[in-house]
Amino acid sequence: MNSPRAAAIYARISSDPSGQSLGVQRQLEDCRRLAADRGWSVADEYVDNDVSAYSGKRRPEYERMLADVRDGLRDAVIVYNMDRLTRRPIELEEFTAVCERAGLRYVATATADVDLGSDDGLFMARITAAVAAKESARKSERVRRKMQQNAELGKPGGGSNRPYGYEDDKITVNPAEAAIIREVVDRYIAGESARAIAEDLQERGVPTTTGAAWRSTTLRGLLLSPRIAGLRAHRGEIVGKAVWEPIITVEQRQQVLNTLEQKKASGRRAPRRYLLSGLLRCGKCGGKLYSAARVNERRYVCASGPDHRGCGGIMINAPRAEEWLTAAVLYRLDTPDMQAVLTGQHAQDDRYVALSGQREKLEGRMRELAAMFSEGEISRLEWKAARDPLEAQLTGVDHQLSRLSASSNLDRLVGHGEALREGWEQMTLERQAAIVRSVLDYATVHPATGNRFDPGRIQPAWVL
Repeated sequence: MNSPRAAAIYARISSDPSGQSLGVQRQLEDCRRLAADRGWSVADEYVDNDVSAYSGKRRPEYERMLADVRDGLRDAVIVYNMDRLTRRPIELEEFTAVCERAGLRYVATATADVDLGSDDGLFMARITAAVAAKESARKSERVRRKMQQNAELGKPGGGSNRPYGYEDDKITVNPAEAAIIREVVDRYIAGESARAIAEDLQERGVPTTTGAAWRSTTLRGLLLSPRIAGLRAHRGEIVGKAVWEPIITVEQRQQVLNTLEQKKASGRRAPRRYLLSGLLRCGKCGGKLYSAARVNERRYVCASGPDHRGCGGIMINAPRAEEWLTAAVLYRLDTPDMQAVLTGQHAQDDRYVALSGQREKLEGRMRELAAMFSEGEISRLEWKAARDPLEAQLTGVDHQLSRLSASSNLDRLVGHGEALREGWEQMTLERQAAIVRSVLDYATVHPATGNRFDPGRIQPAWVL
């Protein structure tokens, strides 16, 4: 029988944490040596590095080799060992079927040859695959148990990437990055969007751990990470305290989670265009003022009609109103009143924790109610009668949490009104709005008495 003239060499290694491909290089060298000793010509090499043959994940190079065998382009396969080819019996059967249809019988390894065309050869290959599958399952279970144990002890997990905020040992806090995390958390709780914060970090040249650009998804992942609060998670569940120092408090993490839920509930996705959107009220009917533009003038108006149901009797120039209220907000940050607020602010921490617990219980009751309706234990009318008051309570708790979240941002703002004023024009609109909302609950705009802008028409209602 003629020697193969278009052999395929396949190499694979499950884990390559160094990224240097040393394991597959050794396999390739041994396979090339085997081909040379037998006088086989190698047509191509197929390498899947850092890919498991047991997990069921795609192996692109293995699939390419199988396609070439199927198309009759390869007349032999060389692997270091059969478990490099596959560790799954079902995959071996697929490989055998492809080889049989293509007429390929030469499968050589550094330890033994496999004749897939004979009963004995196929039997031995099946035994090898079954043993490899059992060993992989046993190894996977040992790894899972070790990972679970490490998590329960609060130790850091695996992975080659350094977590943001910590050094390479994944335990020591990186002071510069920790400061960025605290800033980001404060800004997010205050109402800024993840997109706006990510854009700001990117413009400032703040690096990520990998050198990739900041994205809203990257920032959201950082904000939601239990790690920065000194908590250890495993398989999506928090299992206890970690051995590393926290960068933010558990209470701040809860504020982040609550803020995220409030953003989801509000459904706000459109980028902000007006600084005071949602903050102005009509002095005649009490309704909200809406942003509007007429030719080259931006305005806030009390809109009438079925969609807004306002009286239509109030209008104010947007730039002038924004300028005046911004000045009032920044001035208020430097007043003794705000210092007094800050002194008593931390007394609200217990209130925040209590409200968070209350919110969690209400959500639990909502889930139980939905499950009862789903199982047919209650009718639609009963479900609705029980759901409505729960939703009303949940809305009330969210409103209180929102107010407390806004006040928590004052730590960084009180006493810095002048500094904020100097850098105001360089801030994003989202950032400016977050600062304003931390101090201003809303402002009532009263009817005009003339054609000139009159700041006396604006009556602020401060958060605290």
